[in-house]
Amino acid sequence: MSQPWDLPEREATPEKVVLSRRRWLKRIGLGTLALGAAGAAVWYHWFRPGTDEEVLRSNPYEAPAKDLYPAERNKHFAEVDRALTEEAEAARYTNFYEFTSFKDVWRKVAAFRPVPWTVEVTGLVAKPRTYDIDSLVRAFPLEERVYRHRCVETWAMVVPWTGFPLADLIQKAEPLPEARFVRFVSFHDPEHAPGQKSRSQPWPYNEGLTLAEATNELAFIGTGMYGHPLLKQHGAPVRLVVPWKYGFKSAKSIVRVELTDKQPATFWSTVARDLYDFWANVNPNEPGQGMETMLGTKERRTTQPYNGYGEWVAKLYAT
Repeated sequence: MSQPWDLPEREATPEKVVLSRRRWLKRIGLGTLALGAAGAAVWYHWFRPGTDEEVLRSNPYEAPAKDLYPAERNKHFAEVDRALTEEAEAARYTNFYEFTSFKDVWRKVAAFRPVPWTVEVTGLVAKPRTYDIDSLVRAFPLEERVYRHRCVETWAMVVPWTGFPLADLIQKAEPLPEARFVRFVSFHDPEHAPGQKSRSQPWPYNEGLTLAEATNELAFIGTGMYGHPLLKQHGAPVRLVVPWKYGFKSAKSIVRVELTDKQPATFWSTVARDLYDFWANVNPNEPGQGMETMLGTKERRTTQPYNGYGEWVAKLYAT
C-alpha cells in the first residue's frame, strides 16, 4: 500500500543539488564564523571595557616634575560625603571630543604629546608670561584636593586632584583694573587629535569664567590626579577644575589663559547655546538634572545645588 511519504522518483531532489546546497551551507557557516570572529576582534579591540592596567598604563609620557607627587592633601578639601571613585573607573570613562565622541578616550590618545608644552598667561595683565610646563608646575606649591565632579550627562565621580589655586596664577600676572573675565584655550593639533578635523565645530576648545569665579577659593589648576601627573585622557599636562560647574567648563590641555574685559564665547555655548550656557552651574532644578549616577558603583544620588559647594560660591550669583 502506498504511504504519504512514498514520493515518486521524479520528485526526489537530485543528488548533485543536495551536495551543492550542503557546500553552500558550509560556506555560509564558515562565512558567518569568519564574520563573527572579525566582529569579535573589532569588539575586543575597540569596545571591551579594557583592563585596569590598560586604561591606566597604555599611554605613558614623560610627565614633568614627577618628583613633586604625591602632594600633601589640603585639610579643608580632604574628603566629601562619598567614597573616592576608583582610579581605573575614572580613567575608563571620559569626555575629550578632540579625540573621540565616545567615552573610551584612553584608546585614542596614543599619538598625543603633552610634552613639551607651554601655557601663556596674557591679555589684560601687567605681567604676561609664558610658562613651560615644568616651570609652571614648580612655580606654585602643589596640593591635593578631593572634589566632586559632575557631568551634564548626569554621571558623577569623586577625584583627588593635584594642582594649585587658579587665583595664584592670575594674581601673579597682576590683572589690570578693566579685566572682568578669564578665557581658557585648549591645544589645537588636528594631526594628533582627529576630532579637530571637523570644520563644523569652533576648535580649539575654549571656556570662560568671570574673574570673580576664577579667583574663588575652589577654582583649581589641575596637573595631576590620584597622586601622579594627569593621564592623557584627563587633559594632560594641565587643565582647569571648577567643581561647582558641569564638567565641560573644566577645560583640558590648556595652552592659554587670557584676561579680558568682555564675556568670551565658549565652545559649547557656541555649538548649543540653549543647552550649554556660559554659567553652567550644577542645578538640580534643570530638566533631567535632579539625579546623578556615580561611576563604577552605579549608585544613584540626588544632585546638589552647585554640586554641594554652595557655601563657597552661592554669593557669586546673589542678585
